[in-house]
Amino acid sequence: MAVPSREGNLEAPTRHPLDWRNPDFHNEASLYQEMERVFDICHGCRRCVSLCQSFPTLFDLVDGCESMEVNGVKKADYWKVVDHCFLCDLCYMTKCPYVPPHPWNLDFPHLMLRAKVVKFKKGEGTTKRKLRDRVLTSTDAVGRLAGIPVVAQVVNAVNKLGPVRRAMEAVAEIDAEAWLPEFSSKPLRSRLRRLPGDTPGEAAGRTKGKVALFATCYMNRNEPGIGEDFAAVYAHNRIPVTLAEKERCCGMPKLELGDLDAVIKAKELNIPQLAKRVDAGWDLTALIPSCVLMFKQELPLLFPDDPDVKKVRDAFYDPFEYLMLRHKEGRLKTDFKQGLGKVAYHAACHQRVQNIGQKTREILTLIPATEVEIIERCSGHDGTYAVKKESHAAAMKIVKPVVGRVTQAQADHYGSDCAMAGHHIENAMHDGRTPEHPMTLLRRAYGI
Repeated sequence: MAVPSREGNLEAPTRHPLDWRNPDFHNEASLYQEMERVFDICHGCRRCVSLCQSFPTLFDLVDGCESMEVNGVKKADYWKVVDHCFLCDLCYMTKCPYVPPHPWNLDFPHLMLRAKVVKFKKGEGTTKRKLRDRVLTSTDAVGRLAGIPVVAQVVNAVNKLGPVRRAMEAVAEIDAEAWLPEFSSKPLRSRLRRLPGDTPGEAAGRTKGKVALFATCYMNRNEPGIGEDFAAVYAHNRIPVTLAEKERCCGMPKLELGDLDAVIKAKELNIPQLAKRVDAGWDLTALIPSCVLMFKQELPLLFPDDPDVKKVRDAFYDPFEYLMLRHKEGRLKTDFKQGLGKVAYHAACHQRVQNIGQKTREILTLIPATEVEIIERCSGHDGTYAVKKESHAAAMKIVKPVVGRVTQAQADHYGSDCAMAGHHIENAMHDGRTPEHPMTLLRRAYGI
């Protein structure tokens, strides 16, 4: 292996498109060869050991084999590393000194994604786990069923019963101690159906001043109140809000499973609808960082030559990024009615890797009598990782430093841009306090 003249880059990380149409991408022998190359670099560095369970798993495998080198690890054990990667992207964006344009060209998350695609195509694992994973990542279908009024009440009640949860663990391998979201019988799209029509927006800087909200499966079916808070905050700042005419899951859960066919189907429905909104003069946003990242980064890397994907990417903003861009142009109202005291704010991984800076913290610190302590550490939830029986313990281990920071802060409020991460933190704290989304806190500060 050639040794470069220096460790790391002076240049910013760059991301190559995912070459998933290349037959070699799906070749298992080629995959093993690339995993051995990358694992050998990671073994010699070990800088990412504290990020997630993938790296400790890899290093334990290396240290436990006779040669104490990667070439002594059984290829079948490589999948143990793959299964612990939930594509948070933190290693690529915050730790690894060997990402492109470094000549070693190391992209650990996308290598793990390639492995997940190969594994999904092969159908490895038990039938039980395959069915469970398909159900957990089929957020649209689950939401439609569980969102029926009577069904929602039953599902919410059943999910709180210990005997039922233990049965779910035994049958479906969904951990009995994991937090599971409640379902709302009145989804966000129904609550916001009376939004004003094509109202003119006041452009400022890069922003057009009117926003189409991608409702997302989770916000639509599980916590629609946060979406109502968003609409109220944006209306207060004279930013018209509409909804995508039609949408399905952004595809991130299926991407993390390695199901590219499902990702393509979601893209083929979502992108034309969102591109139509952009053509009509709307900017785009979503309240789940993973959904924002899907449209900003993952789909453009999967479909680099699709003009509509590029159009949607260029119009997509994190909701607090959008407000901060407006603030820089003097278009954000700062007529706050009350301070928030101390806020322990967890920055979600999929927001951090968008390379937009700490926009949520910047907005919250505009509020008088408000102190924000930011926690830049993965919560380990990932949407499904913390729910699965085989990975729940690891997810609870990953969240412990975050819980420690929240507890130590003795804050008046805590929460995350990722509502699911907030609840995972709550599940590990065991003190009865509930998380509050930053958008909810902002609405409260406005007094609206």
